[in-house]
Amino acid sequence: MEDRYKIDDVAKESGLTKRTIRYYEEIGLLPSPERTDGGTRLYTRMHIERLKQIINARDVLGFSLQEIIDFVAIREQLMQHRDAYRQTEEAEQKRKQLVEVGHTIDKQMQMIDHKLEKMKEFREELVKIKKRVTDALDQTTT
Repeated sequence: MEDRYKIDDVAKESGLTKRTIRYYEEIGLLPSPERTDGGTRLYTRMHIERLKQIINARDVLGFSLQEIIDFVAIREQLMQHRDAYRQTEEAEQKRKQLVEVGHTIDKQMQMIDHKLEKMKEFREELVKIKKRVTDALDQTTT
C-alpha cells in the first residue's frame, strides 16, 4: 500500500501552509485525498508531487492562479496521453498518441513563451528607466 501523509507532513515537505493546501484542494488544483473515518486527510506522494509542480509554476514561471489551473490541466492531459500510449499496442494508435502529446507540450510551451515575452518586455522597460536615471545622474555631476 502506498504511503499516506497527514496535512502537517505535506505542508512541511512542500513549504505551503495547511490553509493553502486545503484551498488548492477546494478550487480543484489538488485532487481530494482519502479521509480516515474521523475525517483526517490522507495525502499520497502524487499529491506532494502535484504541489511541487504548482509551486514551480507559481514561483519559477510567475504564473497567476488561473494560469496555474490551466498549466496543471495541460499537465493532466499529458499524463493521460502518456498512459494511453503505454496501453496501446497498434502502431497507428501509438503514433496518434504521440501526435497528441506533441500538441499538449506545444500548449505548455506557448504558456511559458508568453510569460517569457512579458518578462522580456518588462526588463526592456526597466533598462530604459535605468538609462534615464543614469543620464540624469551624469547631467547633475557635470
